[in-house]
Amino acid sequence: MPGPLQGLRVLDLSRVMAGPWCTQMLADMGAEVIKIERPGLGDDTRHWGPPWWQGESSQVPQSAYFLSANRGKHSVTVDIAHPDGQALIHELAAQSDIVVENFKTGGLAEKRLDYATLSTINPALIYCSITGFGQTGPMAAMAGYDYLVQAQAGLMSITGVPDGLPGEGPQRVGMAVADLTTGMNAVVAILGALHHRHRTGEGQHIDMALLDVQVSWLANQALNYFCSGTAPTRTGEYHPNLVPYQPFVTASGEKVIIAIGNDGQFRRFCSAVGMENVASDARFVTNPQRVKHRVALVALINDVTRGYESGALMALLQSIGVPCGPIQNIAQVFEDEQVKARGMKIEMPGASGRVPGVANPIKYSRTAIEYAKAPPVLGEDTQDVLARLLGKDEEEIARLQAAGVV
Repeated sequence: MPGPLQGLRVLDLSRVMAGPWCTQMLADMGAEVIKIERPGLGDDTRHWGPPWWQGESSQVPQSAYFLSANRGKHSVTVDIAHPDGQALIHELAAQSDIVVENFKTGGLAEKRLDYATLSTINPALIYCSITGFGQTGPMAAMAGYDYLVQAQAGLMSITGVPDGLPGEGPQRVGMAVADLTTGMNAVVAILGALHHRHRTGEGQHIDMALLDVQVSWLANQALNYFCSGTAPTRTGEYHPNLVPYQPFVTASGEKVIIAIGNDGQFRRFCSAVGMENVASDARFVTNPQRVKHRVALVALINDVTRGYESGALMALLQSIGVPCGPIQNIAQVFEDEQVKARGMKIEMPGASGRVPGVANPIKYSRTAIEYAKAPPVLGEDTQDVLARLLGKDEEEIARLQAAGVV
């Protein structure tokens, strides 16, 4: 069956990661996504390389970064600073259900592409603005980037090696996590707004901020602070609330993650590896006690795990229901039999041949996730969209091209 959002049209005025991640997810679920890009330049991330994907033809190589967040979209080049370009966006907004944009707060008002303007053209329009710091507050007008938000929202303060150890200091997460989680939250917000529109016929404006999202994703660490009055600090490899829940060294010098979440798992673990006396030790019987005596317990476990090869240790623990697993690099991830079984690497047909990608993690029982269109080359759908949706004839399209509007 087609995707659950088939029949919805998204006008995508976003670029880089947070907005494109949102609109890619909407495209995966069947929405028609029209990505508006600058003539001749396109999305900033088209130039963020190497590495590049050349494909099977003579098409201009595409950056891996751009490919990661733009499948399923129709690329239309429009100069939104030109009055004729703004008129085209107005026409597209009149026929769209959703607009997603990530310009600086107020940046589209001067171009008459803000919610106040487009909602008069289409009152049912759902308009999602993604910014670094939101539409209000003292930092609203400032540009916000993932790295800055990871720092300001406290994520880096709890990520990295603890003070006093080699390599100490705050670290960024290896992915643009603030961007990605904001894109995901934007999808949730849009789906909620669609349900509201289904009941009332009303569109609305959605204000998404990277800072808000990253603060909200502090989750248990925020509550650790609220409940204790002490700001959490970097814990490196270990978990602040669970023990043992970290990597342990095996015979080859590799590390295996052992993630014990309750006292029953701890007792089974101890029995399996010959540590029955540890399981009955008053210092380690309950998780709060294990947290208190973390250093002593971790040393005892490492002494035991060094006697096992990694594969043998994981097989033993998995057989008794104790969660564990390897630390894999990205090449190993895509050779992992479980990852293969879940179909997490995909290929899509595109103008430059088959293009690789990472699957959407959603797996519906009745509706499809769609991978019918690879990330587009710049402007590949301009003429089609202008003719098909806006009824522009060849003469008008030629005029717009000559004027540099498209």
